[in-house]
Amino acid sequence: MKITKRQLQLLKEATQLIGVSGQEKEVRNYLQKHFEEKKLPLLFDELGSIYAYKKGTDSSLKVMISGHMDEVGFITQEILSNGLIKVVPIGGVDERSMIAHRAILKNSLGKLFYGAVTANAPHLNAEAANFIKQITFDFGFRNKKEAEKANIKFGDQIILDGPFQILNKKKRLLAKAFDNRYSIALIIDLLDELENVTLPFDLYLGANVQEEVGLRGATTASNLIKPDLAIVLDCSPARDTFVSKEEEGVLGEGVLIRYLDRAMIGFPKLLKWQEEACKETKVKYQYFHSTGGTDAGAIHKSQTGVLTLTHCICARGLHSPSTIIDVDDYLAAKKVLLHLLKNLNYEKYLSLKNNI
Repeated sequence: MKITKRQLQLLKEATQLIGVSGQEKEVRNYLQKHFEEKKLPLLFDELGSIYAYKKGTDSSLKVMISGHMDEVGFITQEILSNGLIKVVPIGGVDERSMIAHRAILKNSLGKLFYGAVTANAPHLNAEAANFIKQITFDFGFRNKKEAEKANIKFGDQIILDGPFQILNKKKRLLAKAFDNRYSIALIIDLLDELENVTLPFDLYLGANVQEEVGLRGATTASNLIKPDLAIVLDCSPARDTFVSKEEEGVLGEGVLIRYLDRAMIGFPKLLKWQEEACKETKVKYQYFHSTGGTDAGAIHKSQTGVLTLTHCICARGLHSPSTIIDVDDYLAAKKVLLHLLKNLNYEKYLSLKNNI
């Protein structure tokens, strides 16, 4: 399998969008444009999640393919007299990744300002333990008045800049926000493949808001769609940096069979279904557990309970501006997901559901 120019372009575009939790409009507009190009009906929840609806031949089964739009970042909290900006972190920001990184602020008018994270040098700090609390962002304003004149206000979103780079002859990719713009690219990629395919069920493909701050959009979106079966796309932390391949979460070792995390215990029949699909498509897979969670944690508890499967890949440097994924993992995830969908019908759903 080789990655195409189209797939690379989708991954580049998706990762470079700016959308911290609660301010995902730029990402939503991107998805909406692609959905409208396919002439698919759209659904929105009241928090801002978006889904495209692809009608099948049997509406007694509703399948939800779900990602999330938001990325970790910051919002402005205070403009200091010298023009520097103090922030509030949004989501699980890795503080170790912050110092000296370039940053982008997007104000409420949509204008971008480029700058950097700044702080006193460590040897000037009275208490090293308080180092992170001293961090500010510098966007070149000489004083508070200049920042205010530029319409910088409380709540403006800030992200750490992480340009998209192709590594090692297209074998790996580097960018910010693969968590979870992997899902945004894959959903559009999937729609390309299914454009002229009629499935024996109704399919809803889209992404939720505010996953990084508590699976909030997943709650409202699943209540809107009321799926029978949900497949959640997400990017999980690799744990192979300093250890052997026996560790769970290894780049290049394929689809994650995510059997346990903080928010959901994997459904055994669904995990077996996913594993069998990996074998049938001859792609790598690996077992994975996590102390974190995904939108599956909210979706599987909606209504009276929903059969829910996570379909993830792993990445190094998660929640930082320098996240790395393996291209083969992305291609494997797409291949297996297509196989799952093309071999699903109401009878198969019942077999997965019975005696769960």
